[in-house]
Amino acid sequence: MEDATITNLVWIGLGSNLGDRAIHLEGAVRSLQTMGGIEVEAVSSVYETEPQGPPQPRYLNAVARISTSLSPFALLGVLHGLEDAAGRVRDERWGPRTLDLDLLLFGDLVVDTPVLTIPHPRMAERDFVLVPLHELNPEARHPILDRTVAELLEALDQ
Repeated sequence: MEDATITNLVWIGLGSNLGDRAIHLEGAVRSLQTMGGIEVEAVSSVYETEPQGPPQPRYLNAVARISTSLSPFALLGVLHGLEDAAGRVRDERWGPRTLDLDLLLFGDLVVDTPVLTIPHPRMAERDFVLVPLHELNPEARHPILDRTVAELLEALDQ
């Protein structure tokens, strides 16, 4: 009998601007690779970027492409667990963090709840998301804006 597990293509934004930033990103990818129901398929280059929000250190950012049989909410729980394990403190909106893992796209799914919004609500406005995502797949499509990552990045550059 064939395995009927549905797998979804998911794009995750990774960021860190506290402590050993590169180690935090590498550790998150390594942890994702060991989890059941998740397969890390590709990881972009790492980019150093200016922070959004209050004054704080520069970020390292990347994007990972995974396939998963987990639901969006279960995956969010995994991502929050990895952030907590890396010592993330959630006391200031857009504040500095050891590890930030954002669900950017989950197939063509659209979710809008108080706990989770997919696609990520500000991804189309952020070059630190679009540049590494473009590196992995310029044709990935934003399901609400119905534009490719390449089109979103071009619009941001203008």
